[in-house]
Amino acid sequence: MARSDERGRRAELTIALIGDTMLGRGVATVLESAPPTSLLAPEVVAAAREADLVLLNLECCISTRGERWADPWKPFFFRAPRAAVEALGELGVDCVTLANNHALDFGPVALADTLDYLRAAGIATVGAGADADEARRAAVLEANGLRLGVIGVTDHPPDFAAGRDTPGVAFARLDQGVPNWLSEAISRLDVDAVLVTPHWGPNMVERPLPEIQAAARRLLEAGATVIAGHSAHVFHGVEGPVLYDLGDFLDDYATHPALRNDLGLLFLLTLDHEGPIRLEALPLKLDYCHTRLADGDEAAWIRQRFTRACSEFGTPVTEASGRLVVEWRSASDERQARGNLLAATKAPSG
Repeated sequence: MARSDERGRRAELTIALIGDTMLGRGVATVLESAPPTSLLAPEVVAAAREADLVLLNLECCISTRGERWADPWKPFFFRAPRAAVEALGELGVDCVTLANNHALDFGPVALADTLDYLRAAGIATVGAGADADEARRAAVLEANGLRLGVIGVTDHPPDFAAGRDTPGVAFARLDQGVPNWLSEAISRLDVDAVLVTPHWGPNMVERPLPEIQAAARRLLEAGATVIAGHSAHVFHGVEGPVLYDLGDFLDDYATHPALRNDLGLLFLLTLDHEGPIRLEALPLKLDYCHTRLADGDEAAWIRQRFTRACSEFGTPVTEASGRLVVEWRSASDERQARGNLLAATKAPSG
């Protein structure tokens, strides 16, 4: 039976889904002399706060301690000051995933600080912890009478994987299937919807690789309601209840001239206990250590690219008040889209 609010309406929940958020390096330098509010335009904050819950991928540790991870081939190390927690608070963040390739940039002590600071601020964490059990544990968030389970997982790097008694991230070789621990973590949740947020695939690719698409289907088979991925640094298309990549949200990165990782989207996903209903995506412009709403040619580029990326999966995109919209129209339509994805899993490869 569908849940309803006190007025008899079907209960719905809107989640702001935010991609790669890097608050270290140049952003950390800004935070030394400017308030956390300087990182985001007020309009971006207001849009995120329209949602009942705000979730993002935090691509850095928050600490002043620790040593760089001892890997001679690792090129980037991101560490943010404690003021970064205030920036997340200004945005209204409820939960972050730390399952990515930067959670251990400055070792276990910096990861422990990160977890402590976030929890002290009332921000839930998934995808990393003091051991494998903690790293794999879901967060359960509640709003509008609906319970949302959130699970974070990453497919790289394997040496960041948490162990039985060692800190790290929730790691899985998703190209080889969904491991038992992940299937069980999804299936045992007593919630209305399950959001799996994987950090998967390579950087700077404009569409999901076939193995990522196959992994998405396996996660749906395991019981995920919605999948919201990240890692590519550019947004990808939507296929059924799968947002393959949320793209970048805030950083100091160099811009790829063709892929334009400085142009992104803030996603607002509305769902009920039967699945996704509507997705609104707000075009963003990522300046150096500052994110604002995109306009003019920037917004037009984003609109064209997102529409094209979604069309590759047969997903129509409309526009309303400057926002890009994907509608499942009814729970039955979403179930049909889910069924199409799962059927593709069983089809012979060409």
